[in-house]
Amino acid sequence: MFKNKLYIAMILLMSTFCYGQMNKIEFVEYTLDNGLHVILHQDASTPIAAVSVMYHVGSKNENPDKTGFAHFFEHLLFEGSENIKRGEFDEYVESAGGTLNANTTYDRTFYYEILPSNQLELGLWLESERMLHAKVNIDGVETQRQVVKEERRQRIDNQPYGSLVQESMSRAYSVHPYKWPVIGYMEHLNAAEEADYKQFYRDFYVPNNAVLSIGGDIDIEQTKIWIDKYYGSIPRSAKPIYRPSIVEPPLKGEIRDTIYDNIQLPAVVHTYRIPAQGTPDYYAVSMLSTLLSNGQSSRLNKALVDDQQIAMMVGAFPFDLEDPGVTLAFAICAAGVAVDDVENSMDAEFNRAMEELMSDEEFQKLKNQIENTFVSANSRVVGVAESLANYHMYLGSADLINSEIDRYLAVTKEDIQAAAKKYFHKDNRVSLHYLPHPNVQP
Repeated sequence: MFKNKLYIAMILLMSTFCYGQMNKIEFVEYTLDNGLHVILHQDASTPIAAVSVMYHVGSKNENPDKTGFAHFFEHLLFEGSENIKRGEFDEYVESAGGTLNANTTYDRTFYYEILPSNQLELGLWLESERMLHAKVNIDGVETQRQVVKEERRQRIDNQPYGSLVQESMSRAYSVHPYKWPVIGYMEHLNAAEEADYKQFYRDFYVPNNAVLSIGGDIDIEQTKIWIDKYYGSIPRSAKPIYRPSIVEPPLKGEIRDTIYDNIQLPAVVHTYRIPAQGTPDYYAVSMLSTLLSNGQSSRLNKALVDDQQIAMMVGAFPFDLEDPGVTLAFAICAAGVAVDDVENSMDAEFNRAMEELMSDEEFQKLKNQIENTFVSANSRVVGVAESLANYHMYLGSADLINSEIDRYLAVTKEDIQAAAKKYFHKDNRVSLHYLPHPNVQP
């Protein structure tokens, strides 16, 4: 087992180097009769392959009274299937020298295995079992219910600043399903029954709601044969997939609130409404967030952490969401610094972005950072597989993996300034002050 793990680790390091040097990413794609979309990318530079399936279901597809189901399934579908016993899913992959994982967002759920390329068929079989024969029963539900509840306690309920995203999103949205957390609410995790999970599986884990994306050292024609063997007979859903059509109304002004948390240092959190990913304004908004907080020399870090020394940590990052999303900006105050002083300094940097064009030197650095981000995102086979699936699912064209960077590089300094004025003003944000709970001693 140790040799297998060492082998795959060495191959992953090799693949990171090789993929980091690549230019255009070639692929073939097609759709099975049951609606499963398939994307295949061949690269023989390293002897590994990534098998991934992206389901177009995230927390936004849930019943408002039964939240957390999409994330719950991320755990539940490792429980096995009609042909895989409990605990064997991981064993199959690890015994073959591979690794596996999954993650969930507001919009989709993503599963993958990274395997030696001679184990490709194994990965295809495993994911077909997950799609067709997953074991959704009370034993697995009760086991994973406790796992997910403990995860929520550790990451949100008992983690300093852990509720930051939940508290921000619940105020930034009044009707759209982005308002509840991806992990769900504890009362819903407690109340959900086996029948609820079985229905969720039937509704969303179907081929016409999924993208099978494979990258690495594969034979395209042989892979197609295996895909037809394992996926071709899986029935498509007979009813439309639920997609929420709720449109969130504009904010009518700044929303302000105070959150008392188990922390020692106060924090300021600003949540600005922004457009959906892939829309023209999104690229300028994303670049502005990079300008403000990406790296030690970013504007927020330089001003608040280095020069003024009033913050311990700062950040600003956009949520890449299918529907209009948010950019979340935060600063954790240095000891003894008033939270209002930190907020004023944050506002000064956003105002500067509205009032002044950046220099040519700063703009060139920003474009270099964007290019580096694209190289890093596709530096591993599983990153390529995920990017291809994302571009097809969200933006309707997998080929954007090669061309979306041009949309970023077409953004001008004037576009970024205009985006700052349009989206990063006080009337378009939720402002939270995170303060130490009175029971917390400094």
